[in-house]
Amino acid sequence: MYKTRLSLLILSLLLSLQVLGQTKDYTVSGFIKDATNGETLIGATVYAEGTTDGVVTNPYGFFSLSLKEGEYNIIIKYIGYKTSLQKVILDKNQKLSIELETMDVELDEIVVTGEREDANVSDVQMSTQKMDIETILKVPALLGEVDVIKSIQLLPGVSTVGEGATGFNVRGGGIGQNLVLLDEAPVFNSSHLFGFFSVFNPDAVKDVKLIKGGIPAQYGGRISSILDVRMKEGNSKKLQVQGGIGAIFSRLTVEAPIIKDKMSFLIAGRRSYIDILAKPFLSDDLAGSKFNFWDLTAKINYDINENNKIFLSGYWGRDQFGSSTVFNSSWGNVTGTFRWNHLFNDKLFSNITFYISDYDYALGVSQNDTDSFNWDSRVKTYSFKPEFTWYVGKNNTITFGGQSIIYDFSPGTTTATSGGTELPPFQLQNQYGWENALYIGNDQKVSEKITLQYGVRLSSFTYMGPVTTYDYQAAATPNTRKEPVPGSERVYDDWEPVETYYSVEPRFAMKYQFNERNSIKASYNHMAQYIHLISNTTAASPLDVWSPSTNNIKPQVGDQYALGYFKNLKDNTFELSTEVYYKPMKNLIDYIDGADLLLNQYLEGDLLNSTGQAYGLELYLKKNKGRFTGWISYTLARSEQKTDGINLGEYYPTRFDQAHNLTVSTFYDINERWSLSGNFSFVTGTPSTFPTNQIQVQGYGIPHNVDGVRNNQRIPYYHRLDISATLNGKKKPERRWEHYWVFGFYNTYARKNPYSIYFQPDTERPGQGVPAPNQAIQLSVIGTIIPSVSFNFKW
Repeated sequence: MYKTRLSLLILSLLLSLQVLGQTKDYTVSGFIKDATNGETLIGATVYAEGTTDGVVTNPYGFFSLSLKEGEYNIIIKYIGYKTSLQKVILDKNQKLSIELETMDVELDEIVVTGEREDANVSDVQMSTQKMDIETILKVPALLGEVDVIKSIQLLPGVSTVGEGATGFNVRGGGIGQNLVLLDEAPVFNSSHLFGFFSVFNPDAVKDVKLIKGGIPAQYGGRISSILDVRMKEGNSKKLQVQGGIGAIFSRLTVEAPIIKDKMSFLIAGRRSYIDILAKPFLSDDLAGSKFNFWDLTAKINYDINENNKIFLSGYWGRDQFGSSTVFNSSWGNVTGTFRWNHLFNDKLFSNITFYISDYDYALGVSQNDTDSFNWDSRVKTYSFKPEFTWYVGKNNTITFGGQSIIYDFSPGTTTATSGGTELPPFQLQNQYGWENALYIGNDQKVSEKITLQYGVRLSSFTYMGPVTTYDYQAAATPNTRKEPVPGSERVYDDWEPVETYYSVEPRFAMKYQFNERNSIKASYNHMAQYIHLISNTTAASPLDVWSPSTNNIKPQVGDQYALGYFKNLKDNTFELSTEVYYKPMKNLIDYIDGADLLLNQYLEGDLLNSTGQAYGLELYLKKNKGRFTGWISYTLARSEQKTDGINLGEYYPTRFDQAHNLTVSTFYDINERWSLSGNFSFVTGTPSTFPTNQIQVQGYGIPHNVDGVRNNQRIPYYHRLDISATLNGKKKPERRWEHYWVFGFYNTYARKNPYSIYFQPDTERPGQGVPAPNQAIQLSVIGTIIPSVSFNFKW
């Protein structure tokens, strides 16, 4: 009830702002672009000199600034670019189209940040971090290949359960609770090569923003975080080619104008060649093995006129791993996004988005020459999203819109791949869902010290036919399988509603700024998630099955409360932030012991409803300027779950609970050609379930737990040091050719970090009349130092 009252209060505040749109102020508006390539600049600062009135450009480079009638110097700033000054006489609304030139800086003036210098203190939105591609390129990486996901894992509140794990965890949430967007289309599996690389080609990425809390109303559908990745638009000035040749894969990006300054394209591709390099060394049995990945990213945009612009972008990628004679697996994402920007007037900007997203996973098993089969699952989404931004006045910016999403889940299909197989074809029924949302939010400057961001999102989800549903009997004990009630089958026709859920999702954030160097911020958000990731989280594979909320599976719901203190030092050279958060969650998915998650027609009977909570402290100290830059990130956190029948009904740590997480990332520019980078990570070991006893079955000791104990021990802690050196080629002013070499060492001191622990009988120590005692076996994905060298170029 309190969320409904809060939402009504927010709506009344928004409605009361209508009169503010009738002021006599004039507006200066327009777009900010890069003079070199025509790319719009996200987050550029635009303000009137001598005043406190200012704005930042939106994700499409647009700004709208309202001022009283008069003569002004309009200042435009963006990190790494020369400041622009535009004199304007405001006696009517005016439009500006500004192109900023890049800045040549001395080594002592180098700035490493993806945001405005004062954003840490002055922005109302907390728990948000941006990383520009220049910073990402500096981070030491596996085999010399930089990566977006690996870079954000160095930030406070972000973690992973270990090497070889797909996805990432944010503030105690699961990997399926993150909304990962590429040009607004969701990516259901953001990993290549079991999590060592992401699907994002750094040469095609323009902007990366991670929102961990205080999530604005325009985002929804997940309860943990938002990773919003924007692609480059393509060079509208001239042909540009860049790429790299590394130890295991190469990449190439081409961008160029089709119509100069109006229409451009970008196409970027990557392909690994591990299989090609290994082929001469494989035996005949493994000659047909596949272990590679590839992806293709493309975009085209067209400036129709000063009020209309359209974009068409897409991604297509795939991984393959396995042996043709034993097993093979493959998975991949396909996305496509169409967007139309329209400027109604100086104060009303719109973006209409339509996207499709398709993720599938396939597993092939060959037991012998005549008995083999394939299993695959898939999830498709189709969405329409209109969004409007109304620049009411200098103190209020209202964002409103809606979204409609159609889901098509194919949880599992098996087909025979040889004529002699005894396994008949089998297909679980497809499941369908329809999610809808309306939202409105406002950024309001109340005074020179107080700024608010508030809004509400009204969402619904309908589980619909064609489908056959079942009711389930109560389990004999809480941690056992629920069987379907005989005769409870109900058949629903196409588009017939089975179950509908509704959610009112208020969002609120506040900033109190003491002065230009200090501020405190607070935020609250309520989120609903209508789809669920069904996954064996201990397996180092992307074996994922997605399920909608059904008549038996309720939507996940999460709240988050956060409070933080933010401070900048020495002319924004250093920035410091301290945040605490608390996240209660309910309707989480858990599993009975021995749950059957694949090809289970009655999967809902193996699932348990769980509640959870996560809380923590995040510290972040960053040095932005000078030859020596970098950051220190520390997180003290807990993530817990409570499920009837497990751990005696008490809270137990989740699989991704990590009490301490410390990262130190440093960058040092020796001179114009040489630079060094280093990264050290230390993480508390993740929880694992150790057997409390064993039972004897046909003379074998089987590890066993009593009382449903889960995650009762921890694997050893994780730590790793990576270093790299970059050698830039000699620059010649008259030549466009640029190149650099990257030399690196991953896991420099060859630490054998554990991924998981499993148990088996110790046959070398047989028991006397009893089963052999169990021994713990550590699985390490990478246990040695990995050197690398890569060559990168740009023309």
